[in-house]
Amino acid sequence: MSKYILSLDQGTTSSRAILFDHEQSIIAMEQQEFAQIYPKEAWVEHDPMKIFSTQYSVMTDLLSRNKIRPQDIAAIGITNQRETAIVWDKNTGLPVYNAIVWQCRRTSSIVDDLIKRDLGDYITKTTGLIPDAYFSGTKIKWILDNVEGARSRAKNGELLFGTVDTWLIWKLSNGKVHATDYTNASRTMIFDIHKLDWDERLLNELDIPRVMLPEVKPSGAVFASVNINGEEVPIAGNAGDQQAALFGQCCFETGDAKCTYGTGCYLLMNTGKNAAKSGNGLLTTIAAGFTKDVQYALEGSVFTGGAVIQWLRDEIRIITDSADSEYFSCKVTDTGGVYLVPAFTGLGAPYWDMYARGCMIGITRGTKREHIIRAAQESIAYQVMDLLKAMESDLSGSGFGVSMKGLKVDGGASRDRFLMQFQADVCRSSIIRPVVRETTALGAAALAGITVGFWKDIDEVKSRWKCDIVFEPQMDSEKRDKLVTGWHKAVDRSLCWAKD
Repeated sequence: MSKYILSLDQGTTSSRAILFDHEQSIIAMEQQEFAQIYPKEAWVEHDPMKIFSTQYSVMTDLLSRNKIRPQDIAAIGITNQRETAIVWDKNTGLPVYNAIVWQCRRTSSIVDDLIKRDLGDYITKTTGLIPDAYFSGTKIKWILDNVEGARSRAKNGELLFGTVDTWLIWKLSNGKVHATDYTNASRTMIFDIHKLDWDERLLNELDIPRVMLPEVKPSGAVFASVNINGEEVPIAGNAGDQQAALFGQCCFETGDAKCTYGTGCYLLMNTGKNAAKSGNGLLTTIAAGFTKDVQYALEGSVFTGGAVIQWLRDEIRIITDSADSEYFSCKVTDTGGVYLVPAFTGLGAPYWDMYARGCMIGITRGTKREHIIRAAQESIAYQVMDLLKAMESDLSGSGFGVSMKGLKVDGGASRDRFLMQFQADVCRSSIIRPVVRETTALGAAALAGITVGFWKDIDEVKSRWKCDIVFEPQMDSEKRDKLVTGWHKAVDRSLCWAKD
């Protein structure tokens, strides 16, 4: 009998492989970072071959270093950075251009054109998304427009498109399978989340040939198999990172919500069979599941979450390790009036400003690096607070009949006790952290495990979820309100900065 589920977690800055046992304990983990490519201001790219090579390397390294036999693995689950777009040659397997990353702003003018052509409401009604350069559809168009001969080759069936999951499945199956799941398809801005099919009108508007698009399946399904040392191991689960985390946090019921703190921050709430429409800048998206009878979720996206701490480390160089941010934040009692708005690639929900840019305000002669580090930490919590406020407003104003049951948290920055306590304070909400914080990888593993019978059902998965700590609000209301008012004044300064 197989002992493990292997999760491949392909993120924005690194590729990871994580091995889970039947109790959902982490048995082993491998990780490799890869280069971020910035060709121009607000452009972000990855080398697709590096994405695959690092992901394949961590998978094989994990198995060899821990002496895990392929037959010990019941199935593989894949989770991935979602909106990043890759186009490659079907015959050679070579990308025609670098992956255009979800953070990239180069297609803002294409989005503006769609809005001028009165397609904004249609896009939101059909795809659940707000027109933005964040999503994959305009990235596909840019590649077809700017790589010589690409569109004609695509129309002839010579080129394939995929989000990162599709690219990995295609490569791991040696080019036999070109497929994605509903969660990743729902982030392309060309997929009808109600009909569960690619939308012909949007394909025509963006001049994207349907023949280059992958087959779309439920998240819990057998997609392909991977030959590992002569053994065929099924890929039996696949979901975009945030929907995988929602599943891994056991948010199976309407009103269950989680926030993942990674490169960005993502707040999702399960809305069941109701594709709830937001009046406050949130997205309607598809939650991970096993059938075409899908569940939906409301989502708020913060583009720069943990990435602001990486910025302090790598670009500003006022810390040497991301974990140091908690230590320095606690060395001062407040930020000294400093606010940092990390709108490095625009602002997501609820602002949706592609042209916002980062700013730091409130600096005085007495400002120290500890103040700046703490302001960076607090900026993450403020942005999540804005999402939570928008979501609560949607719930109260829609007659939805559901209230949020506290907020489950996960991801790298959720280890930071200062940040989690500040999050509880500014949100006035319980923040619930699980024992296993790698819930994105766990969600992909759970999807794969249930599909192949490693776990019986979602109830068995839920029975193994364990709480580590609950952070309760402690800050008095007057102080909290003053801080929040200052944050919103700072955000106002950053809006529309890069717009001509």
